[in-house]
Amino acid sequence: MATTPFPLTDTLATAGETGTVAGVTPAFSPLYQQIKVLILQSLQAGEWKPGELIPSEMDLAARFRVSQGTVRKAIDELAAENLVVRRQGKGTFVATHAEHHVQYRFLRLMPDSGDANSEGPAERQIIDCKRLRAPADIARPLALRTGDAVLQLRRVLAFQGTPTILEDVWLPGGPFKGMTAERLATYRGPMYALFETEFGVRMVRAGEKIRAVAADAASAELLKVPVGEPLLSVERIAYTYNDLPMELRRGLYRTDTHHYKNELS
Repeated sequence: MATTPFPLTDTLATAGETGTVAGVTPAFSPLYQQIKVLILQSLQAGEWKPGELIPSEMDLAARFRVSQGTVRKAIDELAAENLVVRRQGKGTFVATHAEHHVQYRFLRLMPDSGDANSEGPAERQIIDCKRLRAPADIARPLALRTGDAVLQLRRVLAFQGTPTILEDVWLPGGPFKGMTAERLATYRGPMYALFETEFGVRMVRAGEKIRAVAADAASAELLKVPVGEPLLSVERIAYTYNDLPMELRRGLYRTDTHHYKNELS
């Protein structure tokens, strides 16, 4: 491990970082973890946008006054968390949801026959898009105050002409100012890529709660199933850098032709 002309924790304090990352206090975390914190700060600040090349390991080592090995270990962790992507002979890039292999990174619903690519992209129908004051059960998971502005949208995703997913999505009003149903309907890429390119918000991880429910009259009509049809209810909270919640999504999934797939390791 390289020595530095000053404790790296002083660098963190100078940069205005006085909190913790992933529950680890910078003063007691390994040096590569402190470098990871600094790189995450730059990502969060938008110094390097999704899809852009970040500085080389040599340049980052010089910038932070540490060894290349320390920087490499920090980037290894960022790559394992899908925050950056290494490309042989080209360098390391900020990961983006616009890339084909991560477009459906958080979508675990798979067709019973074939795979996610075999049925083609989802057909999207925007049912509603409106701004409102957040009730308590929406404000809480988004780390907002009750009554803060949120954007609520409802949409149906269909595969090969069959409506399969009904989603209600809530977004904090500030970061998504200017979002409209028209922008959502005309954007051809995945929704998270729209968040990146138009609003500068990148979802980096998500947590889900899953339960079985029966279709009520409203969801049955939109999904073209009988009332009482078994559905999978999936509630997801998606986070940007530093575990800041940026989306609450409640989806109802048909499972007569699809299944939920998760790989554990």
